[in-house]
Amino acid sequence: MKRFAGFVILVLLAVLPVPAVAQTQTAQTSQPYVADRQTKIDVMGEWAHPDDDTSIIGPCGVWHQQYGVKCGVIMVTRGEGGGNATGPELGPELGLRRENEDRVAHYRSGTVDIFNLDRIDFFYNQSAPLTQYFWDEQETLRRVTRVIRETQPEIYIGFTPTLAAGHGNHQQAGRLIWEGVLAAADPNMFPEQLKGPHALSTWQVKKVFSGGATAGIGGTTTSANCTTGFTPTGLDTVAGVWTGYNSPYTWPAGNTQGQTAGTPKIWQQVADEGRAAYPTQSRVMYKGTSVPACPRFGMTESFVPFQPNSNAAAGRDDAILFGATKPDPGGLPLGTLEYLTFERFYHVAGEPFQATVHLRGKLAKGNVALTVPAGWSTDGPKPVRKGSSADVTFTVTPAATATVDQNAKISALYTTTEHATGYTENVVRIVSAAEGRFQRWGNWQEYDEWLQNTAPQANRLGRSQAIQSMGIGQTIDVPVVVHNWSAKQQTGAVSLDLPANFTVDAQAKPYDLAPGADATVTFKLTNTDTTLPAQQNVAIPIRTSYGGGRGGQAAAGSETLTVTLVPTTVIPQATPVVDGKANPGEYPGPTLDLGRIWQGASTCSGVDDCGVSSTGEGNTAKVSWSGDALYFFIHVRDDYQSYAVTPEECVGHWQADSVEILLDPRGTASQDLKDTANTFKLGIFPFSQSGGPCWERDADNHQGYSSGALDTGNAPGVQVASTAQWVGSNQTTVPHAYAGGGYDLEVKIPLADLPSAVDPARLGLNITPYDNDDTSAAGTTTLRHIDMSTRLGWSALGSVQSDPYRWGLATLPGYTPPADRPTTPAPPDVSNPNLNGALSPQTIAQSARNGVPISGRVPTDDLEILSSAVRGDAVHLVTSSKGNGTARAFLTSGQLGAIPVWTTSCTTDPPPDYGFTPCAITDGATPPWSPDMSGHLVKQATRQVTRGVQHWTIPLTASQQQQLKDRGHLLISYETAKNEVQAFDIRIGWPVSGLR
Repeated sequence: MKRFAGFVILVLLAVLPVPAVAQTQTAQTSQPYVADRQTKIDVMGEWAHPDDDTSIIGPCGVWHQQYGVKCGVIMVTRGEGGGNATGPELGPELGLRRENEDRVAHYRSGTVDIFNLDRIDFFYNQSAPLTQYFWDEQETLRRVTRVIRETQPEIYIGFTPTLAAGHGNHQQAGRLIWEGVLAAADPNMFPEQLKGPHALSTWQVKKVFSGGATAGIGGTTTSANCTTGFTPTGLDTVAGVWTGYNSPYTWPAGNTQGQTAGTPKIWQQVADEGRAAYPTQSRVMYKGTSVPACPRFGMTESFVPFQPNSNAAAGRDDAILFGATKPDPGGLPLGTLEYLTFERFYHVAGEPFQATVHLRGKLAKGNVALTVPAGWSTDGPKPVRKGSSADVTFTVTPAATATVDQNAKISALYTTTEHATGYTENVVRIVSAAEGRFQRWGNWQEYDEWLQNTAPQANRLGRSQAIQSMGIGQTIDVPVVVHNWSAKQQTGAVSLDLPANFTVDAQAKPYDLAPGADATVTFKLTNTDTTLPAQQNVAIPIRTSYGGGRGGQAAAGSETLTVTLVPTTVIPQATPVVDGKANPGEYPGPTLDLGRIWQGASTCSGVDDCGVSSTGEGNTAKVSWSGDALYFFIHVRDDYQSYAVTPEECVGHWQADSVEILLDPRGTASQDLKDTANTFKLGIFPFSQSGGPCWERDADNHQGYSSGALDTGNAPGVQVASTAQWVGSNQTTVPHAYAGGGYDLEVKIPLADLPSAVDPARLGLNITPYDNDDTSAAGTTTLRHIDMSTRLGWSALGSVQSDPYRWGLATLPGYTPPADRPTTPAPPDVSNPNLNGALSPQTIAQSARNGVPISGRVPTDDLEILSSAVRGDAVHLVTSSKGNGTARAFLTSGQLGAIPVWTTSCTTDPPPDYGFTPCAITDGATPPWSPDMSGHLVKQATRQVTRGVQHWTIPLTASQQQQLKDRGHLLISYETAKNEVQAFDIRIGWPVSGLR
C-alpha cells in the first residue's frame, strides 16, 4: 500500500506510520508485515555520528545505479556534542545543521533515508558503558529494532563493536549492529512491536559487515569487478565494489580541476566530495580529482549462502548482494538461509566438538559436507531431505598440533541433486588447554562479558587486550586468571617475562585445575624507574605452562600485558596569588615536563613552535595546594598565536591555542566505568577576542561554558591569569608572534568544583597544551576556529584526554578533604541536549514519505488533518485528535532533502550536484545556516493539541508567500503525551508536473 496521496496547491500527505499490510499475527489479519518499496532498505549502515558513515557513499552510489539497490543509514546521534568550526550553532541547533551535512554527503548516492535516533552526543570518550549510560541502552536498542523491522534491510554495515573502534559512541554503535540483528529476529525482544494496529514482523538480516578484516593481496582498482583475484590475508570473506564507474553527475564549466565540462564524474569523485561535506567538523571543500578505488567490506556473519573469495564470482562488484538481494550464483533460491554454528567458540587442540549446518527454505534433496583445516578431521558428508528445514550436525576434531591463539575456518557446502550448491563458513578459535589471561577490569572486563552474554558470534573479532597502568617507581597487583578449557585435569605454573626496570615477588606461581575450572594467581609487580621513560607503554608477556604436552613435556600459552607507565609527582602546600607570575615560594614542588606530543606531531616543530623539548626547557608546569584549592603555573612556548575565539566559541578548546587541566579526584574513574564523566577538565584559552582568557569544562562531569556572560556555574571560584595578549586580528597579514615567545597561565581550581572529594594519596592529573598555528583556508588570509592542533602533555599517549587511567598520579601530603564532601561523584551533566527529531523538518519529511516513525519511536494515528488551505495571508488548518499532544508546523521551500554546504562560483553545476565543485580557489565558504536553514525554513509554529477538533492559523507575510511558491511544504510533527509520534507532509503551490 502506498503511504501518501498527492494533490495540487495545498496537498495533504497525511501519512500513516505503517501501511495496512503491517498488521501481523493479529485479529485483523494473519499476513506478515512486508515493507513496501518506499520503506524497504536493501543495505543499511549504522553509525554514531554524522561523518562516521562516509565509507558507503561511493559503494551505495554504484549499487544504486548499477543494481537498483537502496541504501539507508541509522544515525544514533546528530553530533550535537561536537565543536562547530563554521558557525555559532551548538546543541540542538548544531544537530539540525549536522543532520543536513550528512544528508548532503549521501544524497547523490540515492541514500535519502537517514534514520536519526535522537540519542545524545555528549563528548569524546572511549567507554561503551558510559555511552550506554547516556543513551539509555534499552531504549536505543528498541528504536534500532523498530527501524530494522520497519525497513527490513538485507545487509548491515558499520563499525566494529570492539574496543578498537576507539570512541565509546563508536563501540556502542557497533554493538547495536549485533544486538539489533539479534533483537529484530527474536519475537521475545520488544514484542509490543509485533502486535496491535501498527504491528510489524520479526526480521532476519541476511549479512553483517561489522568489524571484518579487509586486508589481502590481489584484486585491482582500475577496472570493474575489482575484487577478482583478491585473496584475504584474514579469515573473513571480503566483498568489494569498484568506484570508477561513471556517475550521473557531470563536471561544470570552469572547474578548477581542469576537467572537461559535461563529462561525468566517477563515483569515487562523488564519494570524496561527499566525505568532505561536513564543514562544522573542520572539513574543507574537496578540490581534488579522484582516481578509482575498490572499497572492501569484511563479512562477520551471514545467514545466507555466498561465494568464497576462492570462487571467481566473489570478485564481482555485486558479490556483497548474493543471497541477500540477488540469488547466489550457486543456484539456491533467493530466500534460502544457510549458516554454520558451533557448540562453543573456544576449543582445544585434539579435542572433538560439534558443528551444525542450518538450512531453511525450499530445500531440495542433497547432502552437506564440511571442509576443515589441514590435519583436522570430521564426519560426513551427510544427507539433506527435501523440505523446508534441516539441521545437520557434525563432529569436528582439531589436529593435536593445531596452532593456539588463532582462529580457524570451517566451511560447509550444501549440494542438491538438482546441481545447486550453497556455501557458508564460520570460524572457531584454538586456545591453550590451560589459558592464563590478565584479569580484565573496567571497559575491558565489560566488553568480554558482552561477548560472552550477548553476542558470542562477535568473539571472532577477538577479546579485549590486557592493559594496566602504574606510576613510575610504584608496585601493583597483577592478577592472572587461569581457565581449563580441556576435558582433563591441568597443572602448571604462571610466570611473567620482565623487561628492564621491573621486578616481581615470585618467578612463577602454580595452579591445579579441574576441567572447566578457574584459578587466579596474583603477582606483585614493581617498577624501578626514577624518571618517565620515552616509551610509556611496556610489554610484559604472561606465560602459562600446563601438563599434557607431547612426550609428557609441559606446553605453554601466553598473552602480552601492556603496562602504561605514568608520571608521578608530589604537590606541596604553598600560598600562591593568581597574578600570572611564579613568585618565590609559591611553587616549591617539582617541575612537570609538558613537552611530549601525543597527537599531531607533523604540525609543529621544536621548542619555539610548540614547546617540545627533550631537556625540559619547553612547556612546563608547577602545582601547589592551599586551603581547599589547587594552583597551577603553566609555561607554554609557542611561536604563532592562533585564532582568537569569541565568547560563544569558548568551547572546543582543541580548535585554538589552549591548555587543558585534567583531574580525576579519586584516581578511579576508569575502574568505575565512567571515564572522564567522573572527572574535572578545564580547557583554558589564553586569550580571546574579548581581550583576556576564557575557559570551559569539556568532556567531564559537568561540561559547558565556565567564564564570562555565558558561564553555566559549573566551575565557581576558578581564577585564571594569562600573560598572552591578543594581536588584535585574526588576519594572517599581521604578525602573530607571541610576545616573549609564548605565554604563562596561572590557575586556581577550588577542589569543591571537582565531582567528588580528592583522595590525597591518588589524584589523577594531566596537563595538555594544544597548539594551533595558521588555520586559514587555501586562498584566504583569515584564521579559523578549527582543529589543526598539535597536542602535548605531561602524560602523553594517543587519546589520553579520554583515558583517566593513563593520566599521571599525584599525592597531596597534609591535605584532608572536608568530612562532608562525598567520595562518590555526582551524576554527570552534559549541558547541551540532543535535537528532538520532531523539531527537524528534514526528519519529518522523511517520516511522512516512508512511514518509519520519527526517531524510531512508537507510531500513532491519533492526529487527523481534516482540512488545510491557504487563504489570504495565512495557512488555515483543522485537525482532530484522539488525545493530548504537541503539534509542530514547519513551512519550507526549495530542495529540503540536501541543502548545499558550500558556496561556489560555478554557474553550470545543477542541483543536486550544485555546490560540490570549485571554479575558483576562493570557493568553499559555508553559506549562512541559522536561523532559517539557509533560507529554506520559512515559518514555524507550535500548537498544544487536546482531544477533539482544533482550528489553527499560521500567518504569512507577502515575502513568505512568495518563498512558498518554490516547492513549498507544510511539514507537521505530532507527539502524544506518551511520546508517540506522527508525521505529515502538505505540499504548497506545486504545479501538477511537480508531483512525484
